[in-house]
Amino acid sequence: MNTKEQTILKICSEKLNYLNYAENTIKCYLSYIQKFLEKQEKNYQHLNAEDFTNYLQNYKFTSVSQQNQVINAMRFLYKYALNKKYNKVSFERPRKKRKLPTVYSDQFLKSKIDPIKNIKHKTILMLTYNTGMRRSEIINLKIADIDSDRMVINIRQSKNNKDRIVPLSKPLLNLLRKYYTEHNPAIYLFNGQNNLQYSPTSLQAIFKKYIDKKGKFHSLRHSFATTLHENGVDLRNIQVLLGHSSSKTTEIYTHVSTFSLNNVFLPYN
Repeated sequence: MNTKEQTILKICSEKLNYLNYAENTIKCYLSYIQKFLEKQEKNYQHLNAEDFTNYLQNYKFTSVSQQNQVINAMRFLYKYALNKKYNKVSFERPRKKRKLPTVYSDQFLKSKIDPIKNIKHKTILMLTYNTGMRRSEIINLKIADIDSDRMVINIRQSKNNKDRIVPLSKPLLNLLRKYYTEHNPAIYLFNGQNNLQYSPTSLQAIFKKYIDKKGKFHSLRHSFATTLHENGVDLRNIQVLLGHSSSKTTEIYTHVSTFSLNNVFLPYN
């Protein structure tokens, strides 16, 4: 990477940090921006709309998610680093695939979690299903975030840099106390073997070991929201508990919940 590429990457990095983007997002954007710059033969100051359009049209995307990430990174470079206007380049996005989330019943998850002997693994799974927390939120959760006096868990600076609280049930608090007594974690609630924090891959491995070999850890969050809806909790409250910015995101659980379906008249029922 030459000096000119390093200059533009530094500009992007400083701007991303100034705008308070998440650490993982910054790494992702800078990686895609660097790949783009390495493909260009001209100085970045002379890049034009055609260079961006041709790059995106010939990019071999591996998924819709990756395509959106690359587009976001290119838009950021185009607008903030090069100070150009969007109307001169096409950042056309792919149509989103509308897939329903995978959910597990409350009975199924309890039957899987309750017999677990490993206290750390059991606590992680129960905490996630009991609160609907994201994987990153579980990893970043600190001991000080557990408020047993108010019976809440404080989730700080999560997605979109938002704080929120979720209820802490008595059974979960008892399990957390038992886990803390046995493992005595430092700062973060869950420590890895060689790191201060647990890793995302370790969480996924725990889920596959105890819940579903073909499933994903994030399904616990989906199952939490669906269980709430099936038990009559309104969407607005579910939205707040999940930390969704838009109610449209939360509405997906009406499609996988049996709450409405059970009230539908069926022939020969």
